[in-house]
Amino acid sequence: MKKLRITQQAIVFALFVLLFAGFALLLPGFAKLDNLLTLLQNVAILGILGLGMAIVVIGRGIDISMIATLAVPSGLLLQMMQNGASLSHASAVALCLALAFGLVNGWLIAYAEVPSLFTTLATGLFLAGLGQAFLFQLEVVQWPRSLDAIAFFGRGSLAGLPMPVVMFAAAALLVTLLLKRLQAGAFIYAIGDNPYAARATGLPTRPIMVLEYVLAALIGVFAGVVMAASVNSMPTRIYNSTMVYDVVLVVVLGGIGLSGGRGGVANVIIGTLLIGTMLNGMTILDVTYSVQNIVKGVVLLAAILIDSILNPRNEETAQQGDI
Repeated sequence: MKKLRITQQAIVFALFVLLFAGFALLLPGFAKLDNLLTLLQNVAILGILGLGMAIVVIGRGIDISMIATLAVPSGLLLQMMQNGASLSHASAVALCLALAFGLVNGWLIAYAEVPSLFTTLATGLFLAGLGQAFLFQLEVVQWPRSLDAIAFFGRGSLAGLPMPVVMFAAAALLVTLLLKRLQAGAFIYAIGDNPYAARATGLPTRPIMVLEYVLAALIGVFAGVVMAASVNSMPTRIYNSTMVYDVVLVVVLGGIGLSGGRGGVANVIIGTLLIGTMLNGMTILDVTYSVQNIVKGVVLLAAILIDSILNPRNEETAQQGDI
C-alpha cells in the first residue's frame, strides 16, 4: 500500500473547514448569506491577483509589483476618460502601459538575469512613482459616467453572486486552461521545476518567463478595473498598502511551493477562502487593522516554513538567481 501523503493543500483546506465551522458556531451573523456574499466579494480582487502571482511563482519567480499594475494602468484609464478620451483610446493606452511593464519585468528577469524579487521591487516603485508624479491629478480617481459601458465588471450580480466573484471565477477558468491545457502552461511547470533542465531540453525558457510577467501584469490591470468598478473609484495610493503581502499569503498558504513547478488554481481558491474567512472573522470580532497585520504576518511565516519542509529545494534545483 502506498503511504498516505499529506499535502499542504489538504492541510489548508482542513484549516479552512475548521475555521469556517468555528466562526459559524461562535460568531453571530457570520453564517448569514449576506455576510458570506460580502466575504466573497471582499476577497475576489485578492483572488484575481493571486492567479497572476501563481503563474509567476509556479515558474519559480515572484512579482511584488502587482499592486502597482492594479492601480496605475486602471487609474490612468479612469483619468483619461475623465479628460474626454474615448473608451477605445483610453483602454488601448492602459493595456499598452501594462503590456510594456510586463515585458520590461520579463526581459530584466529572463535575459538580464536580475532576480525577480529585486526587479519587481524596483519596477513597481518606478510605476507607482510615475503615476503619482505625472499621470494622476488626484490620489483617488473617480469612476466617470462615460466608463459605465464596462461597469458590469464590478457591479451588480449574476445568479446571486456579486460580479467581482463572477470575474474571479472567469479568470480562474482561463488560468486553469492556460496551466492545464495549453503547451505554455506545461512549459511554465517545467521551468519552475528545473529551469536548467528545461533549457537543456530545448524549451523556450526565456520567452516563457517573459510571458509569465506579461500575464501577471495583464491580470493586475483586470483586477484594477474590477476593483474600480466595484468601489466607483481607484485609490491610487493602494500601492503603498500591505496588499501585496496578502497576495503572497494567498498563494503560499494555498500550497503553491516557492520552489516552483507545483500548485495550480485550486490552491489559489483555497488560500483565498481561508484568508477571506480569517479576515472576515477578525472584522466581526472588531480586531484592529494593526493586529490583523500581526496575525497575517505570523500566518505567512508559518506558511513559508511549512512550504520549505514539504517542498524542499535539492542541490540540483536550488540555483542562484531564484527568488
